[in-house]
Amino acid sequence: MTVTDPGTDALAPLLAAVRGSELVDLTVTLAEHLPAAWPTHVPFQRKIYNWYAPRPDQIQPIHAFRGPYQTAWLALDEHCGTHFDAPTHFIPPPDSGLPHASELGLQTGDTVDLGRLMGPAAVIDATELTGQGEGGVSPEITPELIGRWEERHGPLRPGEIALFRTDWDDRYRPMPEGSGFVLDPFLLQKGPGWPTPGVPALQLLLDRGVRTVGLDGTSVGSSHDGAPPHQFGLGRGMLYIELLANLQRLPPRGAFFVFLPIKVAGSTGGPGRAIALVPGSLG
Repeated sequence: MTVTDPGTDALAPLLAAVRGSELVDLTVTLAEHLPAAWPTHVPFQRKIYNWYAPRPDQIQPIHAFRGPYQTAWLALDEHCGTHFDAPTHFIPPPDSGLPHASELGLQTGDTVDLGRLMGPAAVIDATELTGQGEGGVSPEITPELIGRWEERHGPLRPGEIALFRTDWDDRYRPMPEGSGFVLDPFLLQKGPGWPTPGVPALQLLLDRGVRTVGLDGTSVGSSHDGAPPHQFGLGRGMLYIELLANLQRLPPRGAFFVFLPIKVAGSTGGPGRAIALVPGSLG
């Protein structure tokens, strides 16, 4: 693989970081009883297709027609669990005649450069916003919040991956307790939404050369108006990684972030596994 900007040197720090580093899993678990899917999309399902031996005592009998092994089939939305948004998720193709159409509408999940999904992590603490605001409304992560982080940790640099830590993943619990993760704020307009970067914050990131953004909330789009941040950022070539977990285990700087999505032709993004490597001196 040829790693292009911002990654001509992306693999070198990755290899260096592996030695003596702690590997932190930043991925939520997919399960039918967890709030893994957007409420208006296809829910996640995992069903046993073949088991080692017949089990007629189940609600739906389990069969072993195909041999003494276990396998299951999955139903999952492209934006289920920890996943990324490719530009085509919100940007129509250039010949569509639709608003926001551009060449970026042709950039599907399978064509995104993997080098864009790995790099040094800048973990920006936005936990002060979590739980704030009116029902169904996401508090906005502003340039001022990012500026305060930069005063303590130095300016954001081109090629870094900005990860907004809000600890919203604490709400990622079995249903019905987990309804506060996305169902209540988005669908029922009950309880504050997850903190999200507004367009001014995204513009600041672009000005700094940051083109990949992740967060431990449900979406980069707010619970009350999700389209504008997607249209703005994805329409300028940014990539978004959503439903991360365990960002509280990462230092503000020094970790190396990696996200590897499944590869589906023509996809609008896709689920995958997110990890970070934290050097021993920082862990």
